[in-house]
Amino acid sequence: MQIQDLPYPDPGVPDARSGPRFLWWLGRNQLGGQFRALAWGLLHFVAVSALPFCVGLAVQAVVDRSGRRLALTGGLMVLVGVCVALGDTFLHRTAVTNWITAAARVQQLLARKAAVLGSALTRRVAAGEVVAVSTGDVEKIGWFVEAVSRFTAAAVTVVLVCVALVLYQPALGVVVAAGLPVLAVAVLPLLPRATRRADFQREKAGRATELASDTVAGLRVLRGIGGEELFLDRYRRASQEVRHAAVRSARMWSVISAIQVLLPGLLMIGVVWYGVHLARQGRITVGELVTVYSSVMVLTYPLRHFEEIAMAYSFSRPSAKRAARVLSLERATDTGGSRPADVPSGDLYDPATGLLAPAGRLTAVVCGDPDAAGRLAERLGGHPAEEGTAVLLGGVPLDELPLDTARRAVLVQDKDPVLLSGSLRELLDVPASGEVGAAEALAAAQCGDVLEALAQGSLDAQDPMDARITERGRSLSGGQRQRLALARSLVTDPEVLVLDEPTSAVDSHTEARIAGGVRELREGRTTVVFTSSPLLLDRADRVVLVHEGEVTAVGVHRELVHTDPRYRAVVTRETEEESALSGVLDELDELREIEETA
Repeated sequence: MQIQDLPYPDPGVPDARSGPRFLWWLGRNQLGGQFRALAWGLLHFVAVSALPFCVGLAVQAVVDRSGRRLALTGGLMVLVGVCVALGDTFLHRTAVTNWITAAARVQQLLARKAAVLGSALTRRVAAGEVVAVSTGDVEKIGWFVEAVSRFTAAAVTVVLVCVALVLYQPALGVVVAAGLPVLAVAVLPLLPRATRRADFQREKAGRATELASDTVAGLRVLRGIGGEELFLDRYRRASQEVRHAAVRSARMWSVISAIQVLLPGLLMIGVVWYGVHLARQGRITVGELVTVYSSVMVLTYPLRHFEEIAMAYSFSRPSAKRAARVLSLERATDTGGSRPADVPSGDLYDPATGLLAPAGRLTAVVCGDPDAAGRLAERLGGHPAEEGTAVLLGGVPLDELPLDTARRAVLVQDKDPVLLSGSLRELLDVPASGEVGAAEALAAAQCGDVLEALAQGSLDAQDPMDARITERGRSLSGGQRQRLALARSLVTDPEVLVLDEPTSAVDSHTEARIAGGVRELREGRTTVVFTSSPLLLDRADRVVLVHEGEVTAVGVHRELVHTDPRYRAVVTRETEEESALSGVLDELDELREIEETA
């Protein structure tokens, strides 16, 4: 896989049982790139390690006053230099390719998982953690995947050089061959502590990212209540904790780096001292001494990759663990489905609560607990957070339909819908039946003032449909965002439309017009609205009260508000004292009517 071939047609099914297993799975899926990087790495490292032998041969040729050998050695050095440059260039190219392709595979996997889970993802994993995994964690995972091949090439080169030195000059070669493994494993006792500190730093950084994400998302509210400084102080404390953890982690890695410099230096001192002793005795030549010394000095370069792979694994392991945790999340229902991909039609029925939404009718659902309402809305859309009895559409369980078919059949609009950046035309360019146009949907959602605001904010746009919408619609008010999201849902024209508090941020006059527009536009289609607004409830064909997970009352708004105290308490926001007083007054009215009749 090359960079120009991205994205992957199919990123595969990851092994998300643990962080190390996920890293191993990524490596196995990039064997071609790993072998190419290994080949170029071997060429580069072996060529670099061959330079000391060339230098030793040149020195010995000068000592022996052999011009022919000196010329041959010079030609050999030119060839080795070309191999060094060629190997380094293509090693870097393949390593970066491995890094980018591994990161792209992880990002595709995360995007696919987010698409499958939908809103259930942020209910099970904090939004800040999802952001951290899809940004910084992806880079660290890619770093380890591409570093494996370079480390392997460096390790093989070290072994080859040790064998060559033993064969070339056994007396000094044995010393080097015995010392290099010590250098390679000297830092191993420090790695567990360094890894723990890196994990702790990553945990602190993740918490700071989550706090920053939550603060940015709620910035408008924070400004309204004057809580900016409070949350700023919290983020300052969180960032200081990250800084302290990073300093402690850096100290440990600096000790490891110092050891990686100190021990090779001591080995070189020992080799030179022993080599000079052997040279005085005439047991080795000057050229052989220079070759061995230069080889030890050059080997510090591939030995550096031992430290890098340790760092890469230490930083990538917690990142891979977090990514595997997100990728291991599964829907409560199967995404493949066991039925044909035909969109059913008919009544929408939830056996768990007893909620029935007749086909072609506008059903309003009143639920005193907003969180319970959100979970019920997800269930009606075939996205339950937990396993349970399937919702039926026309007698067909949504769980048994393929995921894309279930989503075409039932569309759920969350209470906090997201507007992606782009033009209004792009926002409304969604999969749809084609029977509802953008103008009709915008009119039903009462978006006239929104179009004017967008046109004024985009002076270069002649058509309001070409006006730009900023990220998440932050330049718009809450009510304007709600209405644009409602228009987008109306354009899709699904068989069943489920709206969760679609007008909670809209004034009463606009809300009344929206209620009429939605009812008219969705005539003959099944619509379910979760709301406690009397304006919407009064327009509904059927009103259902759900209390503690069960349907407790069914009727129309004007009947229920007089006959059901629970319904009245939710809709009118009555307190317990007011509800009790209202009940007493109702009883007095009934007694008075009886007396008058008598």
